[in-house]
Amino acid sequence: MVLNYIWIAFFLIAFGIALIRLVFFGDTEVFPALMNSTFDSSKNAFEISLGLTGMLALWLGVMKIGERGGVVNLLARLLSPIFTKLFPDIPKGHPATGSIFMNIAANMLGLDNAATPLGLKAMEQLQKLNEEKINESLSPNPSPEGRGSGNVSPNGGRLEGAETERLRLTASNPMIMFLVLNTSGLTLVPVSILAYRSQMGAAQPTDVFVPILLATFFATLAGIIVTSLYQRINLLNRTMLLTMLGVSAVVSAIIWGFSRLDSAMMNTVSISTASILLMVIIVGFIVAAMRKKVNVYDAFIEGAKEGFTTAVRIIPYLVAILVAIAVFRASGAMDALMDGIRWLVNLFGVNASFVDALPTAIMKPLSGSGARGMMVDAMTQYGVDSFVGRLSCIFQGSTDTTFYILAVYFGSVGIRYTRHAVACGLLADLAGIVSAIFIAYMFFG
Repeated sequence: MVLNYIWIAFFLIAFGIALIRLVFFGDTEVFPALMNSTFDSSKNAFEISLGLTGMLALWLGVMKIGERGGVVNLLARLLSPIFTKLFPDIPKGHPATGSIFMNIAANMLGLDNAATPLGLKAMEQLQKLNEEKINESLSPNPSPEGRGSGNVSPNGGRLEGAETERLRLTASNPMIMFLVLNTSGLTLVPVSILAYRSQMGAAQPTDVFVPILLATFFATLAGIIVTSLYQRINLLNRTMLLTMLGVSAVVSAIIWGFSRLDSAMMNTVSISTASILLMVIIVGFIVAAMRKKVNVYDAFIEGAKEGFTTAVRIIPYLVAILVAIAVFRASGAMDALMDGIRWLVNLFGVNASFVDALPTAIMKPLSGSGARGMMVDAMTQYGVDSFVGRLSCIFQGSTDTTFYILAVYFGSVGIRYTRHAVACGLLADLAGIVSAIFIAYMFFG
């Protein structure tokens, strides 16, 4: 429902601003620009989904091998103590746990090509779990698990037909927590950002590495806390506290280790590590399936077919969100928003140096390529080693493309009612943006 209002707002605001530009400023090019943006963005949406087809086929095929070989179930059992606290509605040892872990691991390594198919697989498993709980609620004697998961009628009775269908189209608590973990964009090694800085002649391209890692860590932490408050999940237990301390220690160790490397070595180590881990996963899945006497080739083909159908299924959702964003940008609404923020900051007498980097932060939840363009533009206009140039890089690495992720992940399983997913995702983005500003002033101000 929230996405519906946001989508409508993008078009209405864009039309209003374009009309003002035409009537009061005589800008006759604004409406042609709006229409051209719709054509270009819809074409771009199709090309993105077409590009995803191969990756989805590959990684869903690999995941099917892992499932048949028992690796995903093994990961699920190992991670159950942690995930049962963070995802209390997922039964202990459920295969979705393994898929969620692999998606998060791929995101942390910056492996977007692998993370998206793994994430879509996890969403499919979470939707199946959601439907199982709905079916339990339809039975004459629903289990305690079904009654406690929010799948019974609000009046305590059995679900009616229309109510059941709405629940099938509604995001479950585990789906939302999983989405927020993705939108907060926790990445250990932001290789692409460091590469851009190196290409543009930064004196020390890696000087933003530690600030990015800190900002994305705070964004993820904020996302988990906010979502837990919405879902009434208790994080103050021994398991979660030890896990958070452990993750903090690992992040600190990575910061310390990579801060001792120069740009070239950091790039080499990160790319090599990621590539080795991916091949280990693929070969490990194959070996595990061979031990169980699984027909590995047939398992891969079966999973790859699912990848193709998933890629086709997400096209309408991608077209919808990318066209709305493109119209909003082409109308000049983004520029008007930035001017308003700059005026407001100056009104309170606050140091407004960060405002020139804000286009990257505001664009990131909407469009990854758009935010990347804003980052490059900031480094070109203000200097790659300027405060604005560095802050734009931290913004780019601190969060992820929230609306793109919502559209693709929810669209892949037909979710229409997102509940608090948008609010939690945007609050995590806000935490990342605020953290990035303070950290930038701390390191470079």
